[in-house]
Amino acid sequence: MSDLLKARGISRPEFIAIIAAMMALNAMAIDVMLPALPYMGEALNVLNENDRHFVITAYMLGFGVAQLAIGPLSDRFGRKTPLIIGIIIYIIAAFAAVLAPDFATLLILRVIQGAGAAGTRVIAQSAVRDLYSGRAMAEVMSLTFMVFMAVPIIAPGIGQILLLTGPWETIFIFMGLLALVSGLWAFFRLPETLAPENRRPLTITAITQGFQIVFTNRVALCYAAAGTFVFGGLFGFITTAQQIYVDIYGLGVYFPVAFAAMAGLMAISSFLNSRFVSRLGMRRLSHFAMLVFTGMSGVLTLLAALDMLPFWLFFTVFAVIMFMFGWAASNMNSLSMEPLGAVAGTASSVFGFVQTVGGAVLGSIIGQMYNGTVVPTAAGYFVMGGLALIAILIAENGRLFGVGKDYESEGPIYGEAH
Repeated sequence: MSDLLKARGISRPEFIAIIAAMMALNAMAIDVMLPALPYMGEALNVLNENDRHFVITAYMLGFGVAQLAIGPLSDRFGRKTPLIIGIIIYIIAAFAAVLAPDFATLLILRVIQGAGAAGTRVIAQSAVRDLYSGRAMAEVMSLTFMVFMAVPIIAPGIGQILLLTGPWETIFIFMGLLALVSGLWAFFRLPETLAPENRRPLTITAITQGFQIVFTNRVALCYAAAGTFVFGGLFGFITTAQQIYVDIYGLGVYFPVAFAAMAGLMAISSFLNSRFVSRLGMRRLSHFAMLVFTGMSGVLTLLAALDMLPFWLFFTVFAVIMFMFGWAASNMNSLSMEPLGAVAGTASSVFGFVQTVGGAVLGSIIGQMYNGTVVPTAAGYFVMGGLALIAILIAENGRLFGVGKDYESEGPIYGEAH
């Protein structure tokens, strides 16, 4: 366990739980909304059903763009202050959304809410990178993802319960209160992980140098691109999940159960990754996962195109895909951050921006292609998986599974450009 955590009397499980709680605010802001989309669309006169997806996209755009500013700020002022300010903005936007008079205003508030949440993503990854490196970092990130993935298990169900007890505005009140509790926990218990001697000046030269270090590291940049593609496929599914489960397969109120089961598989996947990564390494696990992810996505696309996809078969194949997503996502995030410990805040902000905005745009494109069948969503996964594999091959000079001397160590490479 980190000496800093020991000195502050914080156990590693509590540190992981705090980091996961910060990241979970984002998952909650997305997944708890899903059952409410039809009601929000009806209340705010949204005529095109696919336009309801913009409630998700608007949040992701605000969340992604704001990260570019949070990174350099957190490298200068530390991790904790930007985190708390961001959570306050998140809370204010959530409560204000209750009073939104029209759909346009709601989307603006969702952008602001996402911008406030940007600090949670940047600080979460930066704090882990401040305290851990190599496979130890990958193990902590996997455990964080495991707790983080518990949110999609319960979020749609919570949303459904809130809708049974009140109007759709109740969901925003719930999000605001949850953020308040999480923010207080972080304020009183999360230590400042960035040592004073490692803080970077907030000057144009320093910021430019930090971005240059990030953008000239081929391995880090390519793994961030790979993560962007797989998250694009995931966002494409999230925006159409309610339509697939309810409109196509007729699950009705059981939609949250199916969604929760899939998220549960991803949580199990992340836990198993934390057990295997110290022995097998980040590259072997993520490369294997992406091969299976892409192959099974191709199978799903073919079955959907042939109209041979009853619910049980869809759910089985999709479960394998999402299980592999759990292995791929946490390891590729760790691999993108691993070489950049000296500029962890800037790196996290750049990659967060690329993955969030890029993933949201790609996911929105996939979502807008929804045509009453599973084909666009399945094809989105297949195409995104193929692009992710290409990015990985570029990062690894055409080699997979870490073959050769260059892959024996997965320790820190601070600021090294490849």
